[in-house]
Amino acid sequence: MTLLLASIPVLLLIILMAVFKMSGDKSGLIALVVTALIALFGFDMNMQDLGISFTYGALKAISPILIIIVMAIFSYNVLLKTEKIEIIKDQFSSISTDKGIQVLLLTWGFGGLLEGMAGFGTAVAIPCAILISLGFKPVFSALVSLIANSVATGFGAVGTPVIVLGNETLAEGADITTHLQVLSANVVTQLSFLMFVIPFILLFLTDRSANKLVRNIFLSLLVGGISLIGQYVAARYMGAETPAIIGSILSIIVIVAYAKITERGAQVEKAKSHSAGEILNAWSVYLFILFFIIAASPIFPSLRATLKEAAITSFSLPMQNGTELKYSIEWLTHAGLLLFLGAFIGGLIQGASVGTLFGVLGKTILQLKKTYITIICLVGLSTIMDKSGMIAAIAAGLAAATGSFYPFFAPIIGGLGTFITGSDTSSNILFGKLQSQVAGQITVDPQWLAAANTAGATGGKIISPQSIAIATSASNQQGKEGEFLKASMPYALAYLIITGIVVYVVLEFGLLS
Repeated sequence: MTLLLASIPVLLLIILMAVFKMSGDKSGLIALVVTALIALFGFDMNMQDLGISFTYGALKAISPILIIIVMAIFSYNVLLKTEKIEIIKDQFSSISTDKGIQVLLLTWGFGGLLEGMAGFGTAVAIPCAILISLGFKPVFSALVSLIANSVATGFGAVGTPVIVLGNETLAEGADITTHLQVLSANVVTQLSFLMFVIPFILLFLTDRSANKLVRNIFLSLLVGGISLIGQYVAARYMGAETPAIIGSILSIIVIVAYAKITERGAQVEKAKSHSAGEILNAWSVYLFILFFIIAASPIFPSLRATLKEAAITSFSLPMQNGTELKYSIEWLTHAGLLLFLGAFIGGLIQGASVGTLFGVLGKTILQLKKTYITIICLVGLSTIMDKSGMIAAIAAGLAAATGSFYPFFAPIIGGLGTFITGSDTSSNILFGKLQSQVAGQITVDPQWLAAANTAGATGGKIISPQSIAIATSASNQQGKEGEFLKASMPYALAYLIITGIVVYVVLEFGLLS
């Protein structure tokens, strides 16, 4: 009965959004109310802790998630206002007029780079918006952006999910650096097959014609291979911070080189040419965003530490059981602020006035009003589920039911964590330690099962209601969250099954070195 009650919020969300096609704000609000009632009467949560949990969730929804969503869309709207998006469109056309290559470059390459640098929805919002400006349909643009924003999320925001997982699962007396390197390499190994599958799916969805099948397979093998090599080397010898960044940069280089070699410049004749100054001006928004993100990242630890300590808002919310929920915002390393600065400075360089840019920001804030309700309800719901014990009950129930086959289901638990919370990092906080403990009970490598949580969490990202809310906002399709969830669900399920098979087979046949 406990497991059944704990599962109701998750099942209710899926039914409301995918079956009844209810909008995200309405689905989230209904599911939030039901979750609160279950927490009160099914898990004996008191009113004070319920209120504190929701407040804490709402604060987490506002920062970092909603601030980042607003600023990511703002950066795109600045390009629309200054009309520099037309030059960017010409740039992508000059690389290739092949729509498959454009989609792969934007979602897998550029999107993966954004995920590695910033995370928190930027890799869905920005590529989706640019694809629409290139003439792709909104629903298609959102779907491919969601599918592509999967593998890289394990090392998103400069490795935050795996770093958190490492701290959660570090054995007493173990070296954290070595632990993170092993965890990172395990995650890449578990996702290795999907590094070939996801690029193929993106190409196939763009062009399903039979005469492109061989090309799609070859390009998927090429891009997947370079991604795998780059990510594994970075993970094994450098740690969690750089695999997504290095893998994405190498992918971009390979995709551009492939386009130039195979199309030999025929595409240049079809695209309007621009001077180097015009191109730099058009890309200034994203160049400044990348500059600020890199400067404030763990790549420069001393600078990051200085910035983090310079401006902090921090406080605690006391719960009745004596624990405190600590909430803080480190403003100068906040991805939302970095996005704003990049977009604002870039907009000024592109000729927009200060007043015009604030006008664009105001319209962007109003444009996303339904998204605010959706995200606050979903993050509030996930926090109530966590603090009331519902999420732990689901994980423990699944572990008990699966027995020796648990390694196959370990990624599903990670995916469930991301579906509920919208965050790979949060999934690792919720279930990372549990995975290690179960590994001890069934006598398998705890680092392998801990990594399986992150690998599965990347698949849950595809159907996370929060990611879907970002996609609908970026494509201006608010209210169609159910349609997006239904379209992306088969890919997420296949993703988790493939990951589960890899995790189980490697252990079953003793392939883990």
